[in-house]
Amino acid sequence: MATTAQITLTSDVYSGFGGISKTMTMTKAGALTDIEETTGFSRRKLAATTAVDLITMANELVEPSDNTAAKVYIQNIGDGKGNTDSIDKSTYVTVSVGDTGGTTQQVGRLYGGDWLLMPATVVDDMDIVVAPSTNDAVVLEYTMFYE
Repeated sequence: MATTAQITLTSDVYSGFGGISKTMTMTKAGALTDIEETTGFSRRKLAATTAVDLITMANELVEPSDNTAAKVYIQNIGDGKGNTDSIDKSTYVTVSVGDTGGTTQQVGRLYGGDWLLMPATVVDDMDIVVAPSTNDAVVLEYTMFYE
């Protein structure tokens, strides 16, 4: 069974923008074969501004290679209590790639309710690192699909 991602973008900010709707089947690097592995769907509660490895590549059952396809999904779901109307939109989590003990490259910020889907390398020192903007509790949902 294929793993697919779908996104639909609409906006009234620009009158000439007709919207975009795209679907992507996640495939192995350089192939049409479906990605077959996942880390599983997880939640992690953070309550300090300290950077932590959300996904530690060395701990995953992935052979490090420059020719391995992987996709990471992360969503900031606020305090994790299930009330989406009360998600604090001013609190964010910085997402980076690298190692908490070394240099990281910032990807961006996920404010309350925001999510991302991005390609990732599975090289051991290229972890997915997150750091909340405040000491207030924030919960991230995440998973990685890989070959």
